[in-house]
Amino acid sequence: MDHKKIYAVSQPAEAGWQGITETGLKWIALVSMLMDHIHYFFGYTGQIPWWFGLAGRLAAPLFLFCLVEGFMHTRSRKRYLFKMLCVSVPMGLLLFFMRFGGILVRPDGFYPQNAMLSSFVILIICFQAFEWIASRNLRKAAMGCGVLLAIPIWPILAGILSGGNAVIATAVGILGYTFLPVINISGDVTFPVLLTGITLYFMRRHRRLQVAALIAVNFVWYFVLVYLQVRTWPDFEFSQMFTMYYEWLGAVFAAPFLLCYNGRRGAGHGKLFYGFYPAHIYLLYALSWLFMTKAG
Repeated sequence: MDHKKIYAVSQPAEAGWQGITETGLKWIALVSMLMDHIHYFFGYTGQIPWWFGLAGRLAAPLFLFCLVEGFMHTRSRKRYLFKMLCVSVPMGLLLFFMRFGGILVRPDGFYPQNAMLSSFVILIICFQAFEWIASRNLRKAAMGCGVLLAIPIWPILAGILSGGNAVIATAVGILGYTFLPVINISGDVTFPVLLTGITLYFMRRHRRLQVAALIAVNFVWYFVLVYLQVRTWPDFEFSQMFTMYYEWLGAVFAAPFLLCYNGRRGAGHGKLFYGFYPAHIYLLYALSWLFMTKAG
């Protein structure tokens, strides 16, 4: 595959304008994510502004966009997937034992359910399956179709296998939280997240259409469908779509940054981004536990 050709397609039309690099987008997403997780872990105090969570909606669309760019431009897709697994597997294993073993759970029953990199693992596998299907190789195309079929079948199979022997159920559960992540193991690993990533992948050659599709998918899923669900609730007010059910605004916030993307990688800092995700989550979690203990 000619990665340079694909890379060239993503260059902005304005000659000479630098725009924002992929690394720049990641830094913006990182700050947004940090604000969101401060709200997530310390929300119980009542001292964190609600708009920290709102600002955090920007992170997922930007990281998903960077995932697509990284997949298309990486020199080794196997290594790219391996790096994701190096972070997602230990985090998934810890999540499994927190949820089913009660290990390291905060006194109020709270524990971090962050598993965005598990979504990235599923998406990378999907992207590669799409690449195989698009190839002219019949064997690869068949393999790609098989992979795509296996993704929705695996949770069903895991559920069946988990209904019998406790040892088998535990082994299957660990596998579903680590190397073969199952959809819906956390709020980060859901169908709309995967749909957003797949939309960005298929529209990657047309930046404006890509951004429009991103907004459309998120608006339908997180605004229209959510509104239809909550509009009949006794205490619901339409303003809550902007102050409580604001997930859809993430795509809107991300749009100007994505339109300013210049198609360049920028300075690396790859190890920083991989390391920061688990490090800041567990540090904030530990601090939230400490503050709760002190306050109690």
